[in-house]
Amino acid sequence: MSENTPGRIAVLSDIHGNLEALHAVLADLDAQNAAQVINLGDMVGYGPEPDACVKLLRERGIQSVLGNHEHGLLEAQARGWFNPQARKALDRTRALLSDEALMYFRTLPRTCEAAGALFVHGCPPGLVSKYLYELDDDALRETFELYPNRLCFVGHTHELERISLFGEGAGGKLERKTLGKGTIALDPAARHIVNAGAVGQPRDGNNKAKYLLWEPGNAANAGARPDRVEVRFVPYDIAKTAAAIIEKGLPSIYADRLW
Repeated sequence: MSENTPGRIAVLSDIHGNLEALHAVLADLDAQNAAQVINLGDMVGYGPEPDACVKLLRERGIQSVLGNHEHGLLEAQARGWFNPQARKALDRTRALLSDEALMYFRTLPRTCEAAGALFVHGCPPGLVSKYLYELDDDALRETFELYPNRLCFVGHTHELERISLFGEGAGGKLERKTLGKGTIALDPAARHIVNAGAVGQPRDGNNKAKYLLWEPGNAANAGARPDRVEVRFVPYDIAKTAAAIIEKGLPSIYADRLW
């Protein structure tokens, strides 16, 4: 894929109040001439600058969907899904957020679509808090049957992964693959779920910020070109974010995890 291919869509997820990582990712995607940016939710939580992250995303006009951390801030019942440590971080996040940010969260949809693809934080077709790794193969096949899109982007797990279904129904062949840095072509014979990893709290063994650049294909046309997805690894000032986490009174584990 050419670095300056027009029409590519940047897919971000799980920024988690990490402003240093967000600035670095936005600078990188600007350099790649991304035509559009979609954020898969969890703008806040764990990190020290939740309000600044929300403001920056809104200033940039970046389309976002609801994440489980935004949902948890809006509804007490949703906080029941969080472990005690994460709830403590969520309470501290609330203290760091403006009322304007909370009002904005109430406008967020659970899903959006672009170029024929579906975008959701947790699990398609529209679950915010469900982790894909909780689903066995049969449940994954059933999930693919719940929506028509050939491609879906998710976040939530903070890990990079491709799940592909060849065929339909109970007889369909599933393939799961962890993604690394670089570009993959998505087989047009299959439907795919692609996990975008995390900008602000990666949990894939590499501490750089992660995001995707998706180049939509034209597999239905003559001279078919498959969808191509590039995984970008972006360095940022981890020490500054880690120190700010401690300074803002968030649990120290979220600083430790950045390393």
